[in-house]
Amino acid sequence: MSTSIDYDKAAELERKYDQELNFRTLHGVPGRIVTFVLVGLSLYQYYTAGFGLPAEHWHNAIYLGAVLGLIFLLFGAGKTDAPGIIPRLAGVPVTDWLLAALSLAAVFYLPINFNELTFRIGVPNTWDLIWGTILIVLVLEATRRSMGIVLPIIVMVFIFYGLFGYLVPGVLAHPGASFGNFVSQLYMTQEGIFGIPIKVVASFVFHFVLFGVIATKMGLGQFFIDLATAAAGKYPGGPAKVSVLSSAFFGTISGSSIANTVTTGSLTIPAMMKIGYRGTFAGAVEAAASAGGQITPPIMGAAAFIMTEFLGVPYTTIIVAAIVPASMHYLGVLIQVHLEAKRTGIRGMDESELPRVWHTIKRGWPTVIPLIILVGTIMRGYTPYLAAFNGITACVVVGFLNPMHRITLRDLWDALETGAKYALAVGVAAAAVGIVVGVITLTGAAFRLSFVVTQAAGNLASSIHPIFAILPFELASLQGITLFLTLLFVALTCIAMGAGIPTTALYIVLAAIAAPAVEQLGVPPIAAHLFIFYYGLLADLTPPVCVAAYAAAGIAGANPFKTGLTAFRLGSAKALVPFVFAYSPAMLIVAPGFTITEFLLVTVSCAVGVCALGVALTGYAFAPMGWLSRAPLLAASLLMIAPGLTPTLIGAAIVFPVLLVNWLGASRSQPASG
Repeated sequence: MSTSIDYDKAAELERKYDQELNFRTLHGVPGRIVTFVLVGLSLYQYYTAGFGLPAEHWHNAIYLGAVLGLIFLLFGAGKTDAPGIIPRLAGVPVTDWLLAALSLAAVFYLPINFNELTFRIGVPNTWDLIWGTILIVLVLEATRRSMGIVLPIIVMVFIFYGLFGYLVPGVLAHPGASFGNFVSQLYMTQEGIFGIPIKVVASFVFHFVLFGVIATKMGLGQFFIDLATAAAGKYPGGPAKVSVLSSAFFGTISGSSIANTVTTGSLTIPAMMKIGYRGTFAGAVEAAASAGGQITPPIMGAAAFIMTEFLGVPYTTIIVAAIVPASMHYLGVLIQVHLEAKRTGIRGMDESELPRVWHTIKRGWPTVIPLIILVGTIMRGYTPYLAAFNGITACVVVGFLNPMHRITLRDLWDALETGAKYALAVGVAAAAVGIVVGVITLTGAAFRLSFVVTQAAGNLASSIHPIFAILPFELASLQGITLFLTLLFVALTCIAMGAGIPTTALYIVLAAIAAPAVEQLGVPPIAAHLFIFYYGLLADLTPPVCVAAYAAAGIAGANPFKTGLTAFRLGSAKALVPFVFAYSPAMLIVAPGFTITEFLLVTVSCAVGVCALGVALTGYAFAPMGWLSRAPLLAASLLMIAPGLTPTLIGAAIVFPVLLVNWLGASRSQPASG
């Protein structure tokens, strides 16, 4: 198995499967100018992380102006971006240069006139309305170019709702807003385009994206893959286990499931197929494991940073809360990978193909120093952007001094350019979703939508409660059924909307309209927000979108739809664990009411349930098993992850006898020795 990452190939695959990276190629002097702007944006963000931010309205404007201007220059208006009748400059239509200039004018009108505008909020003058309207339209168009049509359509639905709410029937109706008040809310306040999402992305997220890019460039990603290969390659199904472990390691520095998939998958998928795995399964393993990147501390997806602002808690709280649920996801994938290898008799890798553990550590340990510094800075209570500053600085120092994997000035330049490019789509998504948040704030839609969800769940729960009332479970109470249905409705909404909306945008929308409904039923805020976060991420695995599965299937030469279905099966723990911590928040450690006894009970029970689920889905434990054994195991796994001691004990009473019978059957089928 080759263990050297081909970064050029990984970047090519990433551009192929990630619309957010489908950039134009610019030529000549304008192309070099754009490159300088990208590098300059990264350097500006690095400097402000370590030496302080300018006034917030200037900092946000600098970031958003750069993002919008660069998007209009780097993304075409259509998929092909073929030459038309419009004249071009450096390969870019003149109209796109004009849109980039308009973006800068509309954005910087705000900080330039900031003192006067603060007295005109709610009563904008003509120029306020003109530039505000232009910026709203430009944000929608930039979002469409970089992320597709789904998110802009959803934003436009909210715009229509904000302006014409009196046309909406029922409890969602509202008087509607005048055009002046509407534009003022979205453009001139911190409850719209320049609200929390853009503030967090400009102040936190960019820095961690940049850290991940530079850390990968200076060899940390390579070290993770080498270490996973040395540790797990020799066991049954070795490359598949390497895929899970390396993706888990890589997830600590990258919150992008596609980046994780193409970087580690370009090595692990061919290795899995070489020893006998089908292409569909090999791709699914990598997709399922890589989809855990956004839930793996310390560098999670951009939504995790926005969560800190919504909840008003330090980022360390989010990190600690995410540790156990992320572990359950990887446990679920790993157990199925192991059982599939045992079921099919797939061997591990030859010793000659494996790097030595001690040699790997000796060669690569310096590359871990920046990550340790970053985590240490966060855990000591400093701001996330200072942690990223320290981590990036350490990356550069180690990269230049490390004789085993030394980077060049060209590598650093490329990393600064790439980091800025990666941050463009998430930046414009934050601006677009800021429009949604502004409408929700203006109309009070969050309360109305929460009422609709809880009312529907309560009515349905009252109808079916008599059927379950005889069961001795917390879930069987009227309140338990209402909560379960509310969570189910929210989960299905997350999956459906996640099919076309990036994770960060989806989280922001649902945090505003769905999280209150869950919190009203007694779920702690951090559990409610992580629940939404997790289910939004499932879209990376669930057909028809399943972007991580598409990327993995492309590497494996497999059917993307089948790969997505298999990846969802392998990542099924990711779909169940959110229900566990919603009912038993002790799993999150930092939730109210935490006790060590409750934590151990729910964590051990969940781990056993995840393993039982893996056995049931694979159809193998110690020997093949039919559905007469798999069905009870499936039911038992659900009981093991249900809240309370009673269902846990019932589930355990089912799991262990079934496994014992399977083990005895396997023992009897073994030929006698000697």
